[in-house]
Amino acid sequence: MSGSEATGSESDSVVLYDIEDKPPLGEAIPLGIQHVLAMFLGNVAPPLILAGAVGGVTGQTTFLVQMALIVAGVATLVQVFPIGPVGAKLPIVMGTSFAFLGPLIGIGNQFGIAAVFGASLLAAPVEMAMGLTLDRFRNYFPPLVTGIVVMLIGLTLIPTGMNYAAGASAGPGAAGYGSLANLGLAGLVLVVTVVLNQFFEGFLRVISVFVGIVVGYVVAIAMGMVDFAAVASAGWLTVPTPLRYGLAFPPSAVLTVAFLYVITGMETIGDISGTVSATGRDPSREELRGGLIADGVMSAFGAVFNALPNTSFSQNVGLVNFTGVASRYVVGIGGVVLILLGLVPKVGAVVSAMPDAVLGGGALILFAMIFSSGARIITQNVTLDHRNSTILALSMALGLGVAFRPEILQNLPTEVQTLFGSALVTGGIAALVLNVVIPGGGVGTGPTEYTDGLAPETPTNMQEDIPDSGTSPTPIDDD
Repeated sequence: MSGSEATGSESDSVVLYDIEDKPPLGEAIPLGIQHVLAMFLGNVAPPLILAGAVGGVTGQTTFLVQMALIVAGVATLVQVFPIGPVGAKLPIVMGTSFAFLGPLIGIGNQFGIAAVFGASLLAAPVEMAMGLTLDRFRNYFPPLVTGIVVMLIGLTLIPTGMNYAAGASAGPGAAGYGSLANLGLAGLVLVVTVVLNQFFEGFLRVISVFVGIVVGYVVAIAMGMVDFAAVASAGWLTVPTPLRYGLAFPPSAVLTVAFLYVITGMETIGDISGTVSATGRDPSREELRGGLIADGVMSAFGAVFNALPNTSFSQNVGLVNFTGVASRYVVGIGGVVLILLGLVPKVGAVVSAMPDAVLGGGALILFAMIFSSGARIITQNVTLDHRNSTILALSMALGLGVAFRPEILQNLPTEVQTLFGSALVTGGIAALVLNVVIPGGGVGTGPTEYTDGLAPETPTNMQEDIPDSGTSPTPIDDD
């Protein structure tokens, strides 16, 4: 194995570069850019949508997008290189959270844009408190629950990846949706990425997603599918302006956002677990605590600088598992790139000109890998006896059920529809409640106890006995 040895069985680790490894700069820079490409549109889409939906920020799209990039970059650096207890010291990429978007649009239209940022600021301590009380709080999030949350994250992102692959993030009905040109571009990116990752070794395998997207972008330019008009009109420098829209604190808005912070806290626990599982171990309490506190602190920071709440980005969890590069220094480079893109709109415009279909080809792979990461958490830590199988099956059914048939909630209040129409919310809460109320339990279903700040070794069950079976979510380095 190329990276430093992870805690736990070596057969459980899929990393080429471990968390503290420092790849050569010539490799680390494109690997960091690869992380930016994986999350770029997901990070800028919420402010784009908000600007179009809330009248108070009409015409402010470019400014909101640049603030989202800068805040995401700073938040990522804090996760990678902690400031005291703030930060996980892990390869966690931060960005604008889609979970807040719908409710915040409603808050903005009802109370004004100042309430969007005021509620995000005032409610942010909820997630900080989750981190500070982790020893008690985490008892409710054993591997069974976190694994379900991670799988739901991946499954619920796949429709987004399909929309991008079809050429229109807005979904069916948009111009060009599902055209042969868009599907061909997405297919090209997917094929190039998979071929490089599965049939090549070394650096080409590690950077497969980046190469796939670059190939797709070049082909899209040759096909005349890229419009560089926005690049020509973009400026060269953006100056961050704190509290540009002011702050307001309507109580109902604050309570709504506070509940959403609890949900994204669950997502962050899942993302951290999914990232660390690539190294063959479970996250330590310090990593989980620092990650949650950083989520809250940096969301408050974002509210001051006119950005929506930030959280860990799940697609980058998939990238870590897919490439085997878990180096936090690589992700730190990605954070610097995000800040530079935010400060220089013209450079960011080049990236944002990329057709959706190009990103969609790579995104589909990454979203699917998030699901595999959640499955690994469960298979390596949980005995799927009758009790645990019931919790797994019912939680997934309820979560995906409301996603497939949101009409089932149409007779409930709008606020309830918004919250429980999310597969992550419904499935995650179902797993949480069922794990508490159903008696019994098996290996790995209860709270994990730590004696030295690190998680115990995980079971090595299937992968040692069935080498090269194709069941490993990511390629294992034969070295």
